Amino acid sequence: MSDDVKNSREFKPYVPASKVMPEMTITSIIIGALMAVIFGAANAYIGLRVGMTISASIPAAVISMGIIRGILKRDSILENNMVQTIGSAGESLAAGAIFTLPALFIWSQELGMTPPSMLNIIVIALVGGALGVFLMLPLRKALIVNEHGVLPYPEGTACAEVLMAGEKGGSQAKTVFQGLGIGSLFKFITDGLKLFPSEIEYGLKNYKGAAIGMDTLPALLGVGFIVGPQISAYMLSGAVLGWLVIIPLMTHLGQFIPDIIYPAVEPLSKLGYWDIWSNYLRYMGAGAVAFGGIFSLIKSLPLIFRTFKEAISGFKDSKGTVTNLRTDQDMPGKIALIGVIVLIIFIALTSIIPVGLAGAIIIAIFGFFFATVSARLVGLVGSSNNPVSGMTIATLLITSAIFKAIGFDGEAGMIGALSVGTVICIISAMAGDMSQDLKTGFLVGATPKKQQYGELIGVVVSGLAIGYVLALLNKAWGFGSSELPAPQATLMKLVIEGVMNGNLPWALVFAGVGIGIVVELLGIQVLPFAVGLYLPIHLSTPIMVGGVLRGILERRKEDKVVVREKVDSGVLYSSGLIAGEGLIGILLAILAVIPTGAGDKSVGDAIAVGNNVLGQWGSIIFFALLCLTLIKRSFWLNTDKK
Repeated sequence: MSDDVKNSREFKPYVPASKVMPEMTITSIIIGALMAVIFGAANAYIGLRVGMTISASIPAAVISMGIIRGILKRDSILENNMVQTIGSAGESLAAGAIFTLPALFIWSQELGMTPPSMLNIIVIALVGGALGVFLMLPLRKALIVNEHGVLPYPEGTACAEVLMAGEKGGSQAKTVFQGLGIGSLFKFITDGLKLFPSEIEYGLKNYKGAAIGMDTLPALLGVGFIVGPQISAYMLSGAVLGWLVIIPLMTHLGQFIPDIIYPAVEPLSKLGYWDIWSNYLRYMGAGAVAFGGIFSLIKSLPLIFRTFKEAISGFKDSKGTVTNLRTDQDMPGKIALIGVIVLIIFIALTSIIPVGLAGAIIIAIFGFFFATVSARLVGLVGSSNNPVSGMTIATLLITSAIFKAIGFDGEAGMIGALSVGTVICIISAMAGDMSQDLKTGFLVGATPKKQQYGELIGVVVSGLAIGYVLALLNKAWGFGSSELPAPQATLMKLVIEGVMNGNLPWALVFAGVGIGIVVELLGIQVLPFAVGLYLPIHLSTPIMVGGVLRGILERRKEDKVVVREKVDSGVLYSSGLIAGEGLIGILLAILAVIPTGAGDKSVGDAIAVGNNVLGQWGSIIFFALLCLTLIKRSFWLNTDKK
């Protein structure tokens, strides 16, 4: 027996295996289900806007502690853990869905394809989520137990620390709710009442084609604080290259080129910076993002194969293992095995997920492989650095090529390839999230099988909700618009079209690949840089503001514990800002599609009484005040007053 395995078996969790506490209760299920829907919807909105999602585990845990411990006066760390387990499932399923499914809506608008039905979306989400749970099940002992002390699982460990610091739960929950309230109010004032614009922009007159701008929104500030100064700087550097170098250069050259350059339909000389971004820069950014995703996957290949080998060995070693310890009980393996077989047969034999037998086989192979990879990778590098997009791109490239080779092409082939990619994307996201949750449970002394059933509850609740959220957002603003750029989904769409039709502007895509190679050679993280190149600069600038605030805070000459507590408070407040904006974004989308009966006017139009009366300066002033609230919840936090 290795020392690592021996040490893992000698580990004593916070709640001993011999102690039984309330865990999967009606209270924890209801609160967890609400968190799954709330954070799933909020993550869908913010992910479609900036291409990033936030982890729901810690915010869900502190909100749970505020309700269960603070309001209901119940004392069970395991109930709170169950809430974050169910709640985080909604966030991860939403992430997998928004990275791919919006492409179906974009195709229906651009190519006249049949829009996806609500049944298709819900079934794809439920099947992908359930497969992610079932495929992760046999990996728990191999990765969580036997590798304890080897795989840190940063988010899972951090969440366990928050749960074990339960006496701080009320204060921490208050911080999240404060952020949620401020984020909601700010979003409603700017994009609901429209007292001032949420986007400010300035074209540089003496540098034709160049522009700077900022979306003055709470979620972007919060994202920047959470990801920190380095990632924020990488994103902004990509945006600067695009908006202050490439677009002005193309504007200058356009004066001397009278011809129309594909994919635009007008000469360069007649295009503004937004037109150049839409017709040219986005394809370069897509190439850079694709390179970053695939290259991160390639760099992980040695780890991937080692993990796969260890997982297979773990399956063999676990056969026949029987334990009476509460903390070592898993969902019966037969249930997981039967669940996988039934779902794969369902995929193969029905047209609800239109992939056919070939697609079902691909899902079975890639799903098992990438669930294993994802569960191991997040243990090392965390969920934020898990190359889910790279796994999905690789899946789409192979699937599209196979489908085209067997004659499954055209509209049906494109939809089928994207459906395969969606299921794989959700499986990968779910497996990574579930491994973090199981690590949290391992540390606090939860019952694994109850967590696994909790994950399934989260999948069902969020899977039923995500289809309506996507349909609502598309109807309100449309995917691929400036309001909802849907960067990953647009990239997946381009990958499939490129393989199936061969009509991509490959010169632009490969130019983006070249940029990605240069960035990688410079030792810079490619993906955040590439996302910054792909998205408008207006999104990267407020993220940079949040990152700068986090960087200044971490450099303050104070006791490290005090600084850490202030950073944690800022992260919780930022999570609230993101959730608040996301929820009001969903509310405004609902109001935007409800007619008032007065012509084409909607309820959303009716409440927009401000007509941006305060102008861009009003937007800047209110954003500065928003920054002050974040500073107050972090820099000026008195850590002696809990």
